[in-house]
Amino acid sequence: MALLQADHLTVYVAFHFVLITLLSFTSATPGRGSANVLSLPQPYDFLYYTGVRSYFGEEWVKAAELLEKAILTKESLSRVRRQCHEECVEAGREAFNRLDSEKGSLHDLWTLDWVQQRAECLRFCVGRSVSPTAQLPVSTDIDYEFGSRNPYNFLQVTYYKLEKLQKAASAAHTYFVANPSHLEMRNNIEKYRRMEGVTEEAFQDRELENENHWVLYDSAVQYEASSDWLKAAEKWKECVNETLRQTDECRLQCEMASQRLPEDRGVDGSKSVYEQAADLSLSLLSCRQSCVTQVATRPGRISSQEDFLPTQLEHRHIAQFKAGDVGGAVQTLRSLLLFYPSDHDSLDNLQLYSETLGGDTESQGTQPAQEIVGYINRALDEKKLLYFGMENLDFSFTDPDLWTPEDVVPESQRDNWRAVKEKINVKMEEGEKKEEVDDSGFYAGGPVPQVGVTITMDDTVLNGTNRVVLDDVMTEKECKKILQLATAAASAGDGYRGRRSPHTPHETFEGLTVLRAVKLAQDDMVNQTDARLFYELGERVKVLLHSYFRSPSILYTSFTHLVCRSAIAGDQEGRLDLSHPVHVDNCLLEPETNQCWREPPAFIHRDLSAFLYLNDNFDGGDLFFTKRDAKTVTARVKPSCGRLVGFSSGPINPHGVSAVTRGRRCALALWFTKEKLYRDMEREEAAAMWAAGGQSVVKNEEEEKEGGASPVRNARSQASRQGRGRVTGARDEL
Repeated sequence: MALLQADHLTVYVAFHFVLITLLSFTSATPGRGSANVLSLPQPYDFLYYTGVRSYFGEEWVKAAELLEKAILTKESLSRVRRQCHEECVEAGREAFNRLDSEKGSLHDLWTLDWVQQRAECLRFCVGRSVSPTAQLPVSTDIDYEFGSRNPYNFLQVTYYKLEKLQKAASAAHTYFVANPSHLEMRNNIEKYRRMEGVTEEAFQDRELENENHWVLYDSAVQYEASSDWLKAAEKWKECVNETLRQTDECRLQCEMASQRLPEDRGVDGSKSVYEQAADLSLSLLSCRQSCVTQVATRPGRISSQEDFLPTQLEHRHIAQFKAGDVGGAVQTLRSLLLFYPSDHDSLDNLQLYSETLGGDTESQGTQPAQEIVGYINRALDEKKLLYFGMENLDFSFTDPDLWTPEDVVPESQRDNWRAVKEKINVKMEEGEKKEEVDDSGFYAGGPVPQVGVTITMDDTVLNGTNRVVLDDVMTEKECKKILQLATAAASAGDGYRGRRSPHTPHETFEGLTVLRAVKLAQDDMVNQTDARLFYELGERVKVLLHSYFRSPSILYTSFTHLVCRSAIAGDQEGRLDLSHPVHVDNCLLEPETNQCWREPPAFIHRDLSAFLYLNDNFDGGDLFFTKRDAKTVTARVKPSCGRLVGFSSGPINPHGVSAVTRGRRCALALWFTKEKLYRDMEREEAAAMWAAGGQSVVKNEEEEKEGGASPVRNARSQASRQGRGRVTGARDEL
C-alpha cells in the first residue's frame, strides 16, 4: 500500500509541475510561433563573446556596441518572459477551475488540458519576440560573467579608449558595486570624478533595478543609526516589499528560463516518463526555493544573509513601535511569528505591544500581512514536495531557510536535517561572538574629493571595519614645511605634562598644538605660512574622512597634535616594548576579557581618528591594528609622507605603534567628534587670533553653517574646571 501511495504521489508531483516541464521543453524548441521574430534574434552569450573578441582586438567601437547589446538582450529576454507569463495567466483558466471538482482520470485529463493551453500560449508569446537560438540555455561561465558584472569591466576600458568618460564612469561604478574590493577600479572611479565632463549623474548603478532592496536595506539601517524611527519604519516597509518583488521575479525566471531535458542531463533511461517529469519539475522547484538565497546575497558577496526577510520584519516592528505605530508593529510582529511561532523574544514583545494597546491585538488591522501569509504557505507547499522527492526519488535539495518547521521534513530525513541546521546555528553563533559590530554610524566607501588622493588600503586589505589608508594627501614640499615647524617649535613631552618619554624610556616625545604654533608665528618665532598650513591640514583631513566614511552628521575637530617620536641612540639593543601600547581611542581596553569600557578617563567623545604622516626616514614605527586581545595583529601600515590613516575610534579598532629604533618619526594626530560640546576651542581661538590680525583662515563647515564659533564652553575646558587638570593634549597620539 505504501508503495502504491508513493507511486501515486510521484505522478502527482509530475502533474503538479508538468506545466513547468512542458514550458521548458517548448520554450527551448523552435515552434511555429517563432517565425515572426521581432526583437531578439541573437543570443546574449554570442553577443558577449563577440564583444570580448572585439575588445581584445582593440576594435573599441564594435566592442562597445556588442557588449551593450549583450546586456540589453539579456534584460529584454527577462522582460519578454515576464510579460508572457502575465499574458498567459488566464490561459486554460476554465480547465484549471474544474480540477477541484473532478477525480480520477477526468482530473488528469483536465490537468493536461490546462497544461497544454498554458504551454501553447507561452510558446507562441515567447516565440514571436525571441528566436529559437536566443531561447536556448546559456553556460554556467556566462552566468558567472554576468553575475559578477564583468561586461561592465570591459565597457569601462572601452569607453575610456573612446573618450566617452561619462559612460566609462557609469560602467566603472556599476562594476565596482559588485566588486567592492577591487582597489584599482575604486581609484579609477575617483579619477573619473575629477575629470572634466564627468557629472555626479554618471555614478549610478546600472543594475540597480535588480539590487534596489539592498539600497533600501542600507538606508533603513542608517535611519536607525540616527534614531529617525519614522523614516526607518518607512524604509523597512519598502525593503520588505522590494525583497518580495525581487523574489517573485527570480522565481518567475526559474519557471520561464529554458531547461535541458532530463535525457540531456544524464538521467537514467530506465526511468518512466512520470519520474523524468517529476525530476525536472523538482529541479525547477528547487530553483524557486534558491531564490531566497539569491535575493539575500549582496552584490560582490559569496554568502547570503541568513533569515533575510525575517530580519527585516524584526527591524521593522521595532522601528514602528518606537515611531508610535503600535498597531503596525503588532501586524509586523505577527508576520514575523509565522516564521518563528515559539520565539520567546517575539512573544514577549507581542505582550508588551498588547498592553500598550490596552489588550487589543486581535483587530483586523493587526493580523499578519497577507503577502507574508502567502509567502509562507507557498514555501511550505514547495518544501513538502521537495522533501518527498528527497525521500522517494533520490532528489538532492538544500533547504535555504532556517525557519522550516520540523514536521515538514520526513522522519527519515530529520536526523540529517537537524545536523545541518545545528551546524548553521553554531556557525552563526560563533560569527556573532567573533564579529565586531561598529555602531559609530560611519560607512566606509564614500568618494574622495581631493584631486590626486588615492585609496591604497580599504576595509578588505586592512582586515577590519571603517579603516582606510589614503596616499598623496600632502606634497613633499608640504611635508618638509611641517617637519621644519616641528623642529623649530615642538616641545618635549607636550600633552603629557612635560614627560619626555610618556610611553617608553627608549624614545623621546615632542608635540605642538595649533594654538601654540599660531602664538609662535605672531611672535615671529616660526614661519606664518607653516603655522597656517598646520591649521589647514586639519580641515583637509576632516573633509576627506567626512566624505569617505559617509558621516551622517557634522564632524567637529576635537584635537589636533603634531607629534614626533625619536629613538634614543645607544638605547635600542634588545628592545621588546612598543612605541605606543595597544589601546582604543574612546574606551578603556581590557584585553583579558575582550571588553572596552567607555568611561573616564577615556576620551569617550571621540568618534573618528586620523594620522597624517610626514616622513619615512626612520626604522620601525609602523601603525598596527589588533583584535581586542591586543595580541592578534590584523593589519600593518608603514608611514610615509602624505599618507593618511583614518578609522572609527571605537573598540572595533584597537591599535598601537611598533618601536621606533632609529631616527625621528613625525605625524599629525587628529580626532573628530559628532558632539559640538567637545569641539577643539583652541582651534577656534587660533582662528580668532588670525582674524584679529587681519588674516583669514579656511573656515570649517560648522563655522560656515553656523556663522562662527559658539561661546559655549567645551568639555575639555569643563574638565579643567572640575579639577581633573587642564587637558592640553592627548594620551594616545600616533
